Amino acid sequence: MESKIARAIGLKDSPIAIFWTDAGPAAEEQCQNAAECVGPILVAASKGRTVCLEKKTIGCPGGRAGLGFGFDGTSKDFPGGIEYFLSYGYKELYNTEEGRKIAAAMPALAEGEGYYKSPEVVKKIMQNQPRLEVSTKYVVFKPLDKVTMAETPDVVVFLVYPDQLSALLVLANYEGENDNHNVIAPMGSGCSTIGVIPYAEGNSSSPRAVLGLFDISIRKHFDKNVLSFAIPFKLFKIMEGNVEGSFLGKEEWLQLLRRNS
Repeated sequence: MESKIARAIGLKDSPIAIFWTDAGPAAEEQCQNAAECVGPILVAASKGRTVCLEKKTIGCPGGRAGLGFGFDGTSKDFPGGIEYFLSYGYKELYNTEEGRKIAAAMPALAEGEGYYKSPEVVKKIMQNQPRLEVSTKYVVFKPLDKVTMAETPDVVVFLVYPDQLSALLVLANYEGENDNHNVIAPMGSGCSTIGVIPYAEGNSSSPRAVLGLFDISIRKHFDKNVLSFAIPFKLFKIMEGNVEGSFLGKEEWLQLLRRNS
């Protein structure tokens, strides 16, 4: 599946098609082990590799939740609960020898990541987050140019630089949907902004694109100037159809395209 958008914005790597499916992976797509982070998987798919993941191969609890495989915030992964991990930590770990061992292996459990002011703030935020648990077994990351016409991705992700991001944001709002607020930039894990959040948007009658990779913990896996732009497939098709005749053929954009070539 070729993308007019990718060509028009001068994307050097492939957009990434994401599927949630029960279809078993082909031999070349055997499910990979994402022991620490899904970030490198996303990069690999943009470079031409098809990668399959399933719940048991995703080591990061946040990655499992962000890709729709469920999450227990009070599990053994997060003593005290996820709300302490994301805020000021669970200092009680220091009170026992076993707890100190856990804290030594992962200091953020005791000291917190500091992404939110308090556990109470985290609880409030999580109540409003899409809590999707997919019924499918696999999630597949596939270069868009390897997707056949018989396949229908759930989400298409572009990894882009600022000029390209500008173009995608303008194109997403080309028809003035959602009062010209057709792109959202939610705070959340890197996985959720390419996973459950755009997936949930895809079930809306007027889906929005999702700007992401603001998660501090995932950014080390990407170029410092790259962000993600995740598009529910329904919106992606609309945007593809709007390329011709749009600003993408005008000199204002072509000047930016040339400076990035």
